[in-house]
Amino acid sequence: MAEFLLSVPALERNARILRETADAAGAKVLIALKAFATTSALHYISAYADGACASGLYEAQLAAGHLGKHIAVYSPAYSQADLIELLAFAHHIDFNSLSQWERYRALCTQHPRARNGELQFGLRINPCHSTGHTPLYDPCAPGSRLGVPISELTDCAPQRLMGISGLHLHTLCEQYTPPLISTVAALEGQAAPLLASSAIRYLNLGGGHWITKPDYDRAALVELILRLRQQYGVQVYLEPGEAWCIHTGVLRSQVLDIFEAAGHRHAILDVSVSAHMPDVLEMPYRPSVFCTVPTASDASRQQPAVCLPGEFYHASGAAGELPHTYRLGAPTCLAGDVLGDFSFPRALNIGDTIILDDMAHYTIVKTTHFNGVPHPDIALLLPDNSIRTVRRFSFRDFAGRLG
Repeated sequence: MAEFLLSVPALERNARILRETADAAGAKVLIALKAFATTSALHYISAYADGACASGLYEAQLAAGHLGKHIAVYSPAYSQADLIELLAFAHHIDFNSLSQWERYRALCTQHPRARNGELQFGLRINPCHSTGHTPLYDPCAPGSRLGVPISELTDCAPQRLMGISGLHLHTLCEQYTPPLISTVAALEGQAAPLLASSAIRYLNLGGGHWITKPDYDRAALVELILRLRQQYGVQVYLEPGEAWCIHTGVLRSQVLDIFEAAGHRHAILDVSVSAHMPDVLEMPYRPSVFCTVPTASDASRQQPAVCLPGEFYHASGAAGELPHTYRLGAPTCLAGDVLGDFSFPRALNIGDTIILDDMAHYTIVKTTHFNGVPHPDIALLLPDNSIRTVRRFSFRDFAGRLG
């Protein structure tokens, strides 16, 4: 049975790094629920976070129920019904356009929680400064719908910004400090007077920061945030998603069938790329893949993020690199539902365990029941090396969601 396995010690390791970095900078650090929202795991890292950022009402309600801290919400558009509910418990609500803000300004600013200071409102800015490498994930691409273009914001009449006390930008995706530094420079080059305005009290630098990567320059991030706080008098927020859970989880799968066709040796797994790890197709990226091996002497130095006691692993190679090459595919009807070509030190057998590494972020939150493929279990590896299965899916889950 396929299984998402998340390591609690690894999650806590990342959480400590984020907490220490935020404390050094005097920043607030939020959990981006769009990347990771496994509630049983959030329990272990919530103490390290100042709260959560949500992409809409449901994520905000999840944050309220499972974290009970600061809730920042941003959506490309709000329905009036959702906004009315959010006004009752969110702390920051950021708008994507001046038109939505003007439509809802009276509703927002007249709310009792806004009047007593519990609730603030911001605008997402598009600094029109692309640093990403994947168009699908570039919010600064020409014609982007995400955020108010910086020129439009700086040229608008001051009364259009009445009631706005925060600025929000999110331009990064799996990036280090240099792109952030250049983005902030682009922002300051066009909007320094707005940043310095007494009305602006917070600056949200969004997510996409690889803060918990071993080679991330956390000192440079701290220095940047300290300068922004001192120069503009703003509270700085960070809302990483991947950084909370990178290198903390794997997807364990089994080989269902092996056969040859069209000159390729195929191994069909009990997981779907399209349904269980769609970023492999969307990003796209090639995950690290491991097979279990009999003894430690057969294992490679590289190991998956989550290792089980008494289990040994060998990293796969590119096609033809190791003696046995297979095209790893899914048990669905989608022709392109393929992980890729991987080679292994030994021949695979039906029933073998294949480990897909780094499958905590943007996997579980994006899974579907496409084709009726059984959904992987969700389990936690606890500090004492015991495993607790927190969610086991069944036919009822598949049938129930389709009405």
